[in-house]
Amino acid sequence: MRGRETIVICDACGRKIPRNKAVAVEKPINLGVSGDLGNVRLFEKRKVYYCISCAKHRGIFEMKKRMNRKEERYE
Repeated sequence: MRGRETIVICDACGRKIPRNKAVAVEKPINLGVSGDLGNVRLFEKRKVYYCISCAKHRGIFEMKKRMNRKEERYE
C-alpha cells in the first residue's frame, strides 16, 4: 500500500528513507573461528539498504547492471 511503506535506515549515512526508494544489496558476511574447535566457518548474507545518493556514490548501480548482464548471458 502506497504511503504506508516501512522506513529503513541507510547503511552509509544514516538517512531514513522509505523501503521502496531504497537500494537493497545483499552483503556477504564471513565469520570464521579457528582454535580448538577446528576451522568453523559461517557464511551468511545480510540485506543492506542504501539511499539513492549513497548508492550512486558507491557505484552500486553499476554493480547491479553488471550482475544483470551476467545473469542474462547464462539464461
